[in-house]
Amino acid sequence: MPPRAELDPLTMTDEMEAIDEATQYRRKIDHTLARFSAAHDEMNAEEAKRRERRERLSPASLIESTRTALQRVVAPAPSPEEQADAAELAAQTRLQEKKARKIERSARFGRIAAAVVAGLVFLGIGGAWGAQTYFDAKFTQVSALDENSADIQDADAQANDENFLMVGSDTRDGASAEEGVGTADSTPGARSDTVMVAHIPADRKRVVVTSFPRDLEINRPDCQKWDPAQNKTTDEVFPGQKIAKLNTAYAVGGPACVTKVIQQITGLRINHFVGIDFNGFKEMVDAVHGVTVHNETPIDDSVLGKVLLETGDVTITGDQALNFVRARHVKGDPTSDYGRIKRQQEFIGALLKKVMSSDVVLDPGKLSDFITAFAKATFGDNLGVKQMMTLAQSMKGLDPSKISFLTVPTTGEANSRGNEVLVRSKTKALFDALRNNTPLPDPNAPVPASEQAPPTSTSKSSSKTTTSKTTTSKKSGTTG
Repeated sequence: MPPRAELDPLTMTDEMEAIDEATQYRRKIDHTLARFSAAHDEMNAEEAKRRERRERLSPASLIESTRTALQRVVAPAPSPEEQADAAELAAQTRLQEKKARKIERSARFGRIAAAVVAGLVFLGIGGAWGAQTYFDAKFTQVSALDENSADIQDADAQANDENFLMVGSDTRDGASAEEGVGTADSTPGARSDTVMVAHIPADRKRVVVTSFPRDLEINRPDCQKWDPAQNKTTDEVFPGQKIAKLNTAYAVGGPACVTKVIQQITGLRINHFVGIDFNGFKEMVDAVHGVTVHNETPIDDSVLGKVLLETGDVTITGDQALNFVRARHVKGDPTSDYGRIKRQQEFIGALLKKVMSSDVVLDPGKLSDFITAFAKATFGDNLGVKQMMTLAQSMKGLDPSKISFLTVPTTGEANSRGNEVLVRSKTKALFDALRNNTPLPDPNAPVPASEQAPPTSTSKSSSKTTTSKTTTSKKSGTTG
């Protein structure tokens, strides 16, 4: 036998004595299996680590980690006092322990429910963001605003005010003859049949909507030419004109030109532009299943025909609404502009009331159809679902009596050029009050003598005729 120090341990017993060959062979097999088992365990451990890493980065794991985070938010870690209470409960009787387990299950269910609710809120926000992106993509964006214009007055006082310049354009691009609004061939170009400014001060305690007659005499600045077919300005510049009608500003220069003119007149910082085409306007009304207006007298227009013969509260459809706001040759109107302005203000108020009603807001179908129709017929600057929802939220609960509809102060009679003329002093007082959020001036205050409209030859002739008739009547009475 070789010396014991030279022997393989596998060939020796625990007492370090040599053993037979069969035992040595069995031990070698066992040792080999042990090495294979160790290698297998190492491979399993590495695979488990890889699997854990994959699971940690999987969507399901991310959702679970988010849920766990939400659980920590709605159920924060217990304080030391709570832990002490838990230890005290553990030492109580079996009946108390059973009650504690029931309470714990209820609390755990509450935490899970809270986490689910929080998750649904997050999902709702995600859905709302998706809907906002979807609807915003439908709005046609144009360049109209100039919030750094030198014409803006009291800029600091207007810091958080919202001023929406709303223009109703009568462009017929894309309209068919069957729609009854004319076509691009019969009525080329575009004009602003409606010009309004909705002013909402920072405190959101009132809304003042001011209308401007389409025939208002203005000093039109230089403006880049507007292409209504493509909703954009071109490089061509139209020179300014000292005496022009308001609706020519849109005809030659589009939204940017109208914004310039209105900021010159009002000093307001226009931060939203909303343009609505007649083509597609009807769909907005039909989307909410009609709008109810209060009609005092039958509307019979010499051009559009019998627009609305019913009186009182009448629900009108898209076709009727279109003619209701467009009619400017109505029998009995004092002037073509002021009668239409009154009807436009009446309709806008009625439409806003309908859209903000539970009948529309709580009906996903109607609300979605209205937003789609509105986006389809609308183009604007700084206009989208977010701006509309922010405005609606800020005005939530506003007393309807705090919404005022006004017309910019004019002399009330067209001048020799057929234009309406501003009463400068009253106009300044009105927009000073809006910019500084002070009480509105009395709209019925007398017009200063220096700004009163001079009598026209027609009015002089009418006055002479009236005097002559009166004199004749008196003479007849005396004779009789």
